[in-house]
Amino acid sequence: MRNIAALQEIALRVRRNIIKMVTEAKSGHIGGSFSATEIAVSLYFEEMNITKSNVKDKVRDKFVLSKGHASPLLFAVLCEKGFIEEKELLTFRKINSKLQGHPNMNYVDGVDMSTGSLGQGISAAVGMALSYKIHNQDFRVYSLVGDGESQEGMVWEAAMAAAHYKLDNLLVILDQNGLQIDGDITKVMNPLPLDEKFKAFGWHVLYVDGHDYNQLLDAYAKARTIKGQPTVIIAKTIKGKGVSFMENQAGWHGVAPTPEQAEAALKELV
Repeated sequence: MRNIAALQEIALRVRRNIIKMVTEAKSGHIGGSFSATEIAVSLYFEEMNITKSNVKDKVRDKFVLSKGHASPLLFAVLCEKGFIEEKELLTFRKINSKLQGHPNMNYVDGVDMSTGSLGQGISAAVGMALSYKIHNQDFRVYSLVGDGESQEGMVWEAAMAAAHYKLDNLLVILDQNGLQIDGDITKVMNPLPLDEKFKAFGWHVLYVDGHDYNQLLDAYAKARTIKGQPTVIIAKTIKGKGVSFMENQAGWHGVAPTPEQAEAALKELV
């Protein structure tokens, strides 16, 4: 039975920790971390089989944060899973910290792929899913992709390969918050319509409100029933979701708050 209230409490702590991490580091990406918070929380706490007991297993459900600049989100969620101590989050982006600006699989339990160069994460996820298929291993691969990231050609090479190999064990969640570092994605380099592009590449497409847990969980369940083709969930989200002065503001893509702004944000996240 779904415990939506518990997921909401986890998401609240995740957002609070993201603010604290990025403020302490004076660097990091809040906007795209907040837009995908419900997506990551629902994956790690309802959908994927990733636990402290199996986290070092080579063969299990895997998650690839293709939009690797949203590392504060991944680290905060892994903290909730017990893979990172909360006090360690405040070392984010500092010299000799395991928690760098982009996730590194060599240093952090639960990071399944080092990412940051946009387009490479989904490409790695395709390779993982293909390996599971070849070896008849019944596990799933999940990748979180940004809508601005979809301007990268590698995304579509990966999409073509995934459909060609009928990777129905691959689920991509596309965080459609509509903004990237330089502004509106349609004005920077318009990738829309994303759904029609994925359909043309041979994918099954689902649509959700990316902040609605029931819609997300229903879509994950539906994706498991799709055979013979990969699935993408187009998740409509709000960049900076949860803090009023950050919402739908491209300026909060990769800017750290001042101590005063952080205090104001934390007052809203209660």
